[in-house]
Amino acid sequence: MSDIDNQLQEAMKELLRGCSEVIGEEYISLCVREYLVNGKNFIIKAGFDPTAPDLHLGHTVLIQKMATFQKYGAKVVFLIGDFTATIGDPSGKSETRKPLTREEVLQNAKTYQEQVFKILDPNKTEVRFNSEWLAGLKLSDILDLCSRFSVARMLERDDFEKRLKNQSPISIVEFLYPLMQGYDSVMLKCAVEFGGNDQKFNLLMGRHLQRSYGQKEQAALMMPILEGLDGVNKMSKSLGNYIGVTESPKDMFAKIMSISDDLMWRYYELLSAKTLREIQQLQTDIQDGKKHPKTAKEELGLEITARFYSSQEALEAKTEFDKIFSLHEIPEEMPILQADSPLWICKALVDGGLSPSTSQARRDIQAGALRVNQQKVQDIQMQLEEGEYIVQIGRRKFLRIQIK
Repeated sequence: MSDIDNQLQEAMKELLRGCSEVIGEEYISLCVREYLVNGKNFIIKAGFDPTAPDLHLGHTVLIQKMATFQKYGAKVVFLIGDFTATIGDPSGKSETRKPLTREEVLQNAKTYQEQVFKILDPNKTEVRFNSEWLAGLKLSDILDLCSRFSVARMLERDDFEKRLKNQSPISIVEFLYPLMQGYDSVMLKCAVEFGGNDQKFNLLMGRHLQRSYGQKEQAALMMPILEGLDGVNKMSKSLGNYIGVTESPKDMFAKIMSISDDLMWRYYELLSAKTLREIQQLQTDIQDGKKHPKTAKEELGLEITARFYSSQEALEAKTEFDKIFSLHEIPEEMPILQADSPLWICKALVDGGLSPSTSQARRDIQAGALRVNQQKVQDIQMQLEEGEYIVQIGRRKFLRIQIK
């Protein structure tokens, strides 16, 4: 096997790690080989409809994967779907979505632009807006685009099929969304498009339209949804199991330290910039007793926190964590209670299983048995606002409370 073949083999392992499905793997391999041999770049894209301004680590899975591709010749087009967001993506939706105003779209798009270059190489990234080509389409252009795909094929889409069966309304405009996303790939001459599992139909539309317009079909690379802190449900702000990219370094590091050891490897796979070989070596060291799982989790926490802040701020967050948690013998893993703000402390103790009743909770608090974030609390009327708390009753009962 030649040196180029060895490099290509290693590159493909890194590029495809963690992917849930890849269509057109051979084309990706061809593009990477062209870069390794001739230095030829290729275009990859992921579209982001700026429908919500708050980003969490789950949103960065695709961005991290694109950053890995940049090491092997990819020019990233970070596509802000400012035009398609005014329609609303129907993927996985059971009803028609209310479109955003132009002002809302542009305001929310700023959040992406502020965060993206903390992960991607700005010299190999271009931020584009699909209104550049979609806003200027004439009716004749739109009719030509629509003629390239059938209604029957469109209704094969799972969410449309369900809504049709339930006699729920489907707007004609919603049929245009996947067509427009596919047309984005045509205009950008994209080689690889990225998306979540729920975007498969739209990614395949890009391949179909590129073929229809006489272009080489893009590869489609799908990434799984990142599990939240509970390790069960997808990371979501509404579920309160998320790590926001704008959270303080202290909170970000502490939340990463709260995940289970099993979930830690999932985060390494989807979020870490470490190579597959480095992660495998880390696992081997733990199995051989050369390294403790907590140390590996600290390394992950430092890496991710430093990505959004700095190495110094990440180290300071670790120091604070050690001071508050480790030095007071607080367990790394404990039950998690997620609730809305505000939450009465006595109810929190009951809901979290630390007290059998609010009456007992009152007595424990008045007796001085309660600590919240290592501070003794004797106020039985205390209300927990938005944030994260470590609650302790006595020496052995602990509860992590996440208030949204």
